[in-house]
Amino acid sequence: MQIVVGLGNPGVRYEGTRHNIGFDAVAALLGDRSVRTRHFEGGLLVQAEIAGRPIGLLRPMGYMNRSGGPVRRLLESEGRSPEETLVVCDDYALPLGTIRTRRRGSDGGHNGMASILSALRTDEIPRMRLGIGSPPAGEDPADFVLSHFAPQEAAAVDDLLERAVRAIETAVGQGIETAMNRFNRAAA
Repeated sequence: MQIVVGLGNPGVRYEGTRHNIGFDAVAALLGDRSVRTRHFEGGLLVQAEIAGRPIGLLRPMGYMNRSGGPVRRLLESEGRSPEETLVVCDDYALPLGTIRTRRRGSDGGHNGMASILSALRTDEIPRMRLGIGSPPAGEDPADFVLSHFAPQEAAAVDDLLERAVRAIETAVGQGIETAMNRFNRAAA
């Protein structure tokens, strides 16, 4: 695995929203590591060493439903296959704090994932879904994912991001299967 993609929406308006947990996980992964940043057509690419390997971390800088183009262009320019990618995104069908990693699959109703699957013309793309909790009864899911976490959820979000960092490092260093076996469970 060579490329990690964190999904979110650009701009101050979306910072800290549930939908941007993929961006937040990539930022947490970087921590205080020494990195090289460059703008890439449609995204921000950060190169760092993760688990002893050089990794490209991409944050597409268009809206979520247009994430596929930058991912495709980066994979083509780096000579990487979809299977060498890990997409990190939110999932409101999972309880807050849950991590669910899969080697392949459908978009699960996630517009960013749908865009990537369409652009790469395959469902053989590893992905790590981070549970952001479900919308309250009667709330539009689109409004819910664009909302900020409640103050009482802060500890659970911090814990989720901490475990997501370890899960990404495990996937990069030891393989997706090991990450799945170790982290695919609900938050304690």
